[in-house]
Amino acid sequence: MKKITLNEQEAALVIKNKKIVNVLFAGTYWFFLGEKIEKFNTSQEFPKLYQGIFDNDHLKNYLEIITVADDELVLKFQNNVFDSVLTAGVYAFWKDKNPFQFQKISITNYITNEVSKVILEKPQLNLYVRNYRIESYEKGLLIVDGKFVELLDTGNYFWWKNSQVITAVKGDTRQQNMEVNGQEILTKDKVQLRLNFAIQYQIVDFVKAFAENKEFENQLYIIVQMALRTLVGTMTFDELMDQKSKIAETISLEIMQKVNRLGVKIIDTGLKDIILPGEIRDIMNQVLIAEKKAQANSIMRREETASTRSLLNTAKLMDENQMLYKLKEMEYIEKIAEKINTISVSGRDNIVSELKQIFTK
Repeated sequence: MKKITLNEQEAALVIKNKKIVNVLFAGTYWFFLGEKIEKFNTSQEFPKLYQGIFDNDHLKNYLEIITVADDELVLKFQNNVFDSVLTAGVYAFWKDKNPFQFQKISITNYITNEVSKVILEKPQLNLYVRNYRIESYEKGLLIVDGKFVELLDTGNYFWWKNSQVITAVKGDTRQQNMEVNGQEILTKDKVQLRLNFAIQYQIVDFVKAFAENKEFENQLYIIVQMALRTLVGTMTFDELMDQKSKIAETISLEIMQKVNRLGVKIIDTGLKDIILPGEIRDIMNQVLIAEKKAQANSIMRREETASTRSLLNTAKLMDENQMLYKLKEMEYIEKIAEKINTISVSGRDNIVSELKQIFTK
C-alpha cells in the first residue's frame, strides 16, 4: 500500500485498469499498489487527459464543463477581474474550487453591447474585436453587409469579428475648401480664358454624402465646373471683366439647389484668377497705360488751372490794396537778399538811398 496527502487546493483521481474509480480532495489516503493516482490543482483548468474523460460518472459531478461553439466566445474572469478568452472547444474547471467566473458571448451579431468597453480594449481581445474611432470633428456611417445601418457620432466603437462585412466610412464636419483650377473657357465673343475658382463648403447630411451618393466630392467639383463654364460662355470678354466681382455670387446661387442632394452646404465662393492669353494681355496693358496717361494729363491740367486761378486772385487783391502790394514787394526783396553773399559799395555819401533805389526799381 502507499500513502498520499492532499492539501486544500489539490484533488486526485484514482485510476485502476485505465478507468477513473474515485475522486479525492483534501486529506490523507492509503492505496493498493495496483491503483494509480493523478494529482490536480483545483484552482486551474482541468487538463484534457484523454477522449471522453468529461463523461465519466465519477468525475463529471465535480467539474464545471464549458462548451464553446464556433460562433461563441467565453470571457473568463478571476475574482471578477478579466483574465482571458476561451474560444471554440470544451473546457472543464473544478466546481466550487476555482476562483473563476465565466461569461458566454454569441458573436453571430457584430454588436458588443453586452460587454464593457473597458474589457473590449484589453489586448487579449484584439484578435476577436474590430475597433473604430470617430474623432470630435468627424461623423461616420456604419455599413454592414453593404447596407447602411446607423450614423456614428464621436466615440470609440467595437464590433465582434465574424462573417459579417463591416465598413465604417467617416467624414469631416469642419469647413473644407475645393479648388477648381485651370478651367480653359471660351467667352461668347470667342476669347479663350483660363480661370481659377474656389469654394468653401461643409457636409451637413452625412447619409446623403456617403450613403446615397458615390464620391460626392467629384460630383461637387463637376457641378461647380459646369456652372462656371455655362456662365462664362454666355458673357463677352468685356462683360466678364466688368462683372467679375459678381461671378462668384452668380455661381453660388446657381449651384445652391444642386449641391443639396449631395448633403453639402456652400459657405462661400470666389473667382481667384482670370489668366488672359498673351496677345490679350498685351492689349490690356496698353489700354491700362493709356488710361493712366490720360488720368495724369487730366490731373496736370487741373493743377495748372488751379495755380493760374490762384495767381489771378492774388493780382486782383494787390491791385486793390497798395499795402498788400508793398508787403509782397518786401517779401520778394527779402528772398533776393538771402541769395546775396557780398555787396560792394562805392560812390557818393548817400549810400542808403542808393541801396534803396537798387531794390525798389
